[in-house]
Amino acid sequence: MTSKLDQLKTMTTVVADTGDIDAIAQWRPEDATTNPSLLLKAAASEAYRPMLDKAVAFAAKQGGSRAEQLTVATDMLAVLAGKEILSLIPGVVSTEVDARLSFDTSATLKRARRLVEFYDQQGVDTSRVLIKIASTWEGIRAAEQLEKEGIRCNLTLLFSFVQAVACAQAGAHLISPFVGRILDWHLANSGRDSYPPAEDPGVQSVTRIYNYYKANGYNTVVMGASFRNIGEIEMLAGCDRLTISPALLQELKDDQGELTRQLNADTAAGSDRLGTVDEKLFRWESNEDAMATEKLADGIRRFAADQIELEQRVRQMATAAA
Repeated sequence: MTSKLDQLKTMTTVVADTGDIDAIAQWRPEDATTNPSLLLKAAASEAYRPMLDKAVAFAAKQGGSRAEQLTVATDMLAVLAGKEILSLIPGVVSTEVDARLSFDTSATLKRARRLVEFYDQQGVDTSRVLIKIASTWEGIRAAEQLEKEGIRCNLTLLFSFVQAVACAQAGAHLISPFVGRILDWHLANSGRDSYPPAEDPGVQSVTRIYNYYKANGYNTVVMGASFRNIGEIEMLAGCDRLTISPALLQELKDDQGELTRQLNADTAAGSDRLGTVDEKLFRWESNEDAMATEKLADGIRRFAADQIELEQRVRQMATAAA
């Protein structure tokens, strides 16, 4: 019997949920995804020091205020990291727009286009880059425009069904529903200390979205994210993609048990009916979902905090180099 990881790879595209170059080189996933939190952790390693130096030098040449140089430097750092990751994998890498722009469509568009421009300047095939944007109403509208321009998007921090439907209707290339953070909320608010994998609220949410997409002919890719245990991963075997941390990849590799496919596009069926999602419906359905509202806000705050800390680290390096 092969490992559960090898079995999973026969039915699902496995993505590495890490910005650690060494971990990506070890696991050799099809795709990789990063965010400010992962980049902040990775930037502490020596492997990232040349990228940090190059990003700071690049920003200094661009001129502008110190604040403007910081945003340029952190964007370039993300691009340089993405370029290095792409040299290790055959697929695509996701690069995130600053979470502080999550409620500003025009600013999100500007930063997304700049990230793609930076990738192009680095000689990277931009078709291998996904721009990662929070699944706010404003973020989804930005993604809709970017997709029309040929810039593929990964809609992240997705916790609710209405977010998923709005993303598909906007033509988003991929969504990243957060399984583990949904479970976290329910554990904190239900009085329970655990859920069996089949009853895990995060698993049920992704299963519902997957079946709705496939039953209704949407081409948007479903990539489950933010896992807390391999039981969640096993219950989503067959999902389009799953982005998994190195620690859980190791658990799957070490497990020689049988892995049964749970999701299948050919047999997907769902009774959900939701018409065109306009802003009023989106905001009302979001308001009615306390978990999704709270976790979206919390996720944006966390990514923004890590972005600020990353900028502080870059500022310190720039000061030391001056």
